[in-house]
Amino acid sequence: MISEKMQAAFCDQINKELYSEYLYLSMKAYFLNLNLNGFATWMDVQVQEEHAHAMGMFDYVIERGGKVELHSIDKPETNWESPLEVFRAVLKHEEYVTSRINALMDVAEEERDRAATIFLNWYLKEQVEEEANVGGVLAQLEMIGDDKSGLFALDKELGARTFVAPVIG
Repeated sequence: MISEKMQAAFCDQINKELYSEYLYLSMKAYFLNLNLNGFATWMDVQVQEEHAHAMGMFDYVIERGGKVELHSIDKPETNWESPLEVFRAVLKHEEYVTSRINALMDVAEEERDRAATIFLNWYLKEQVEEEANVGGVLAQLEMIGDDKSGLFALDKELGARTFVAPVIG
């Protein structure tokens, strides 16, 4: 049985994961409006990953005998100055999500909930990968600068990304 404190912390994180999905959907729309379909595809994979992350936690709470309480999702940003600014925002957001997963892990440790700790280890590993992936795209965008041909080459590369449903836990 999951404790009330642990359940509440998971419900809060489910909200953060759904906000992430919503944010990346907004970024996808931004790139579609710029006709950068590869960037939009990259964001679409992010949308699907964040949804899977939220549902993994949702299912976990239910499996532990808890009750999921959904909260309102904040409106995401919709305008950025450039693709570079979008990926700076993505990195900042992923760093925030990492801090939230760490805080959730802290609750699991305080509650001595070893099952939650084991479950959350997957999310911590995933966050390391997320930050590295975003950091790589950001570094490429910084190197490209104002070079439109470089931007279009990166767009083509990012368009090859596909969603692979994660095995959470």
